[in-house]
Formats: sequence, structure tokens, C-alpha cells
Amino acid sequence: MAMNVGAGDGDEDEVLSTINTTPLVDVMLVLLIIFLITVPVVTQNAAVSLPKETNLARQTKPENIEISVTKEGDVFWNAVPVADNEALVARLKKVAVMVPQPEVHIRGDEKSRYESVGRVVFACQRAGIQKVSFVTEPPPRG
Repeated sequence: MAMNVGAGDGDEDEVLSTINTTPLVDVMLVLLIIFLITVPVVTQNAAVSLPKETNLARQTKPENIEISVTKEGDVFWNAVPVADNEALVARLKKVAVMVPQPEVHIRGDEKSRYESVGRVVFACQRAGIQKVSFVTEPPPRG
């Protein structure tokens, strides 16, 4: 271990103006090693088969039911307002017994809450509707 002792002539010592970067490099190497060790642990997932995206053109049939949900949470059955969730379930139960069962197309406003659309999906489930679709607008091309 060395020690720098100044000259004995009484003059002020010169100021050391260089930065010692060795501690900085040491810290960065330690952080790099920690990062390299933790990344594989974080990215491990269970092996699942994810569904593939399909975008089918909608075939409009007269018997299909269009349910719209506004951004305020109001529900419309083919442009006619529905009073509450129980009234929606009652109407869906009437059409659920038809053969063939009509499809339900849900049109949710992009600003609507997920809860409002979820209530409509739950009402379809309670009524026994077999096919529920979400109507979306495709992204612009270009």
C-alpha cells in the first residue's frame, strides 16, 4: 500500500483532476452479471398453446342479434334501449330456445368500460347463448 506524501517545501499540493473510474467499472460489471443471471429466471413461462388470431368478415343475417354498449354503459338491442340487465337476460332466453340459435354480435364503444361489456357477455352466458362475437373495426391500412 502506498501513500503520497507532499514535498517538504510548504507549497500547496497540486489538485488531482482525474476521475478514478475503477469503482464505476466494478459496479457496472456487477450489475451486468446480476442482470444476466436474473433475465432467464424472469422470462420462464409455462408451456401453453396460444390461440391464433383470426379476423373473419362478418356475415349479416336477419336473425342475428346486435347488442351495442355505449361509453356510458347503456345497452341497446338492435338500436332499441334495454332497461336493465335482467330485461336483457329475459330477452336473450327467449331467443336462446330458437333452432337454429341466432348469433349475438356485441358492439362495444372503444371508450366503454370493460365491466359494461362483461355484463352483456355474462347475460349471454346466463341465457345459454352458444355463439357470441365481438364486432371490431379493422385498423387502417398503410
